[in-house]
Amino acid sequence: MPDGFRYARQVQFGETDMAGIVHFSWMFRYMEEAEHALWRAAGMHIAHVGETTGWPRLSATFDFKSPLYFEDEFEVLLRIDGVSRRTIRYACTIRRGDTLIGSGTMVTALVSKGPPLMAIEIPADTIKRLEDAAGK
Repeated sequence: MPDGFRYARQVQFGETDMAGIVHFSWMFRYMEEAEHALWRAAGMHIAHVGETTGWPRLSATFDFKSPLYFEDEFEVLLRIDGVSRRTIRYACTIRRGDTLIGSGTMVTALVSKGPPLMAIEIPADTIKRLEDAAGK
């Protein structure tokens, strides 16, 4: 995967099972944390209290290659893999050093919270700022 936005983290105790292995659901949280960090690096926030728009997930995938353990330090590499008028597709790789933990994708859409909930066009400036922060 080409360069993208890098987000470093350490596994916390509450993210693991009794064997000290990270529960699978945390991989999606790690990808989402990296996305929110990308937005902050772009000088924006993905959500504000009382905002009339939002970014729900349309899909999310993750393919596992190796486990993460309590106190492992790891990195999430997030890149913008595709953009349409109303959606952003992120590609993500999680690594512990040279070890590939896994890779995944997330697709999100900009919506007006309505009612009704309805996809709307993403401002060009939002995409540009995210791409600049992701090194695209």
